[in-house]
Parts: sequence; C-alpha cells; structure tokens
Amino acid sequence: MMLDISSREDIERLVGSFYERATKDVLIGHYFTSVIPINWDEHIPTIVSFWENILFKTGGYSGGMMYKHMNLNYLSAFKTIHFDRWLEIWELTVDELFAGVNAEEVKFRARTIAVIMQTKIGVYKEDTKK
Repeated sequence: MMLDISSREDIERLVGSFYERATKDVLIGHYFTSVIPINWDEHIPTIVSFWENILFKTGGYSGGMMYKHMNLNYLSAFKTIHFDRWLEIWELTVDELFAGVNAEEVKFRARTIAVIMQTKIGVYKEDTKK
C-alpha cells in the first residue's frame, strides 16, 4: 500500500524523481538542460518549498514563478504539447510514489497551474493559429 504525501521529505522525493525523468525527456528535457542554466542546488529546494507551501501552507515559498516561465518562453516558446508532457510526467511520478488526498491535490494543482500559465503566456492563442 502506498502512502500519501505527508512531509517535505516526501515532496523532495517527488520533485527529485520528476526532474530525473523530465530532464531526460525528448520533448521537454531541453528546457531543463540547455535553454537556461539551472543551478539544481538552488532550484530543487525552491520547487520543494513551492509544493510544500501548496500542500501544507507553510509560507516557505516566495518567488516569481510566472515571470521566470515567461522569460523561459521567450527563449524557447512553449506549446500546449509541452505543458501536456510536463503534466503527464508529473502525474505519472506522483502515481508511482504516492496515493491519497495530498497526491491528488498536487496533481490537481499542477493541472490548474498549467492552464493559468498557458493563459498568461498566451500559449492557447498561439496553438489555435495553426
């Protein structure tokens, strides 16, 4: 029986496993490996704090997630397919490691974030112009 996400350590495991997959993915891996240099020693704890704040309302995250992704989009334009793949890897990773209310919540929140981010960046508009 799998346990639910219940601690920062669980989130660290989830985020680490996600990036292990995402960085090697043929569709989205380049965002993490070549579009911009990522300092993983800073990035991982920031992302863990982001998800910890979402799940446990710790107040431990402050950042400019949208601004950072808008800059990334400028360097290598996102398409809906990129967000779909990000969600696919995220949900697969969550489902392989955890089960429960918090596991479902991080999947739901990721889907919500993807919609908001695509809307703010204008990805939906671009995809419909094809």
